Amino acid sequence: MIRVLVVDDHAIVRSGLKQILSMETDLVASAEACDGIEALKQIRDQAFDVVLMDMSMPGRSGIELIKQVKAEKPKLAVLVLSMHKEEQYAVRALKAGALGYMTKESAPDQLVMAIRKVASGGVFISAGVAERLALELGENHIAAPHTLLSEREYQIFRMIVNGVAIGAVANELSLSVKTVSTHKTRILQKMKMNSSSELIHYAIRHQLTDFTTCL
Repeated sequence: MIRVLVVDDHAIVRSGLKQILSMETDLVASAEACDGIEALKQIRDQAFDVVLMDMSMPGRSGIELIKQVKAEKPKLAVLVLSMHKEEQYAVRALKAGALGYMTKESAPDQLVMAIRKVASGGVFISAGVAERLALELGENHIAAPHTLLSEREYQIFRMIVNGVAIGAVANELSLSVKTVSTHKTRILQKMKMNSSSELIHYAIRHQLTDFTTCL
């Protein structure tokens, strides 16, 4: 039996995922968590084969949570099920230790297949993600500017290009406005850009925003 920890901050999503798993004889949602803190508590208290987790939740989440899970339980498989497009987080999630990345648009049977694959130690990603990962790991690859950002810088970059004001970013991440402004300056320097407008145009071209229209 494959024991799955379902981690998502939306109760209706957790309920739907548990329903999908209940239809399979070899899968069981043995616990659930609504955020990263609860997820880590469950992981410390119980044994699981797979953590099925969202990328965006209150508190510790995303890349930070993947790294923490792998630090505490190196052999525990992590499968990301996210609302974010693959271009936005998939490669970073895999580099952090996840064995798979799927979007919430995926079909239930594909999710079941992915859980079984990562539980057995395999990797579940699309051909496009595999190609991007291979390119980034290649010796002669010239890194895209956004891949040079640290995880915190990338998190702030994503919020900025999705239209979140600096003050709101600071509140959301429990940082001072000065600290966020410093991060923004470093982001612009690393990406060799001069303004938020340039960051937004870049993000849209590379499909790194949640926008569906083009500038």
